[in-house]
Amino acid sequence: MDKTTSGAADLTAIKVFIFDVDGVLTDGTLLALNTGEQARTFHIRDGYAVRHALRKGYRVAIISGREEEGVRRRLESLDVRDMYLGVDDKMKIFNNYLNTYHLSPEHIAYMGDDMPDLEVMRRCAVAACPADAATDVRAVSNYVAQLSGGHGAVRELIEAVMKAQQTW
Repeated sequence: MDKTTSGAADLTAIKVFIFDVDGVLTDGTLLALNTGEQARTFHIRDGYAVRHALRKGYRVAIISGREEEGVRRRLESLDVRDMYLGVDDKMKIFNNYLNTYHLSPEHIAYMGDDMPDLEVMRRCAVAACPADAATDVRAVSNYVAQLSGGHGAVRELIEAVMKAQQTW
């Protein structure tokens, strides 16, 4: 039985969304171009939800193991300011982020899809993942989206939180 918002996760205290990129905001596919660039696709509705959440006063941060200029530009176009790209130790960045902005884990929803996300997910109030996340990630998640990474999972989480708080 899949874990979803049906009582498994309390969405009412969330003030901050933190997302991985590959496999969450994208479907995890990399298109290797002849130029050496590695292209990704983002879902437009995920982008809308990110901007909407920011405009309503939520914080949105990105913690990703990869550093790509195209990803940075996409996130900047959504008005995301808290970007940590090319990260080896996500837990260290997470702790620094909490300390910098005086945040508490009980106000954080983190969506990840694979092993590098597990440690951070275990610290957050809402540990979320796309429907197609790795098995170990699904096992620690208290919110499993019905949609896959890069296909609206981010929008689904943001919308669920904001609707639970009547801010959508």
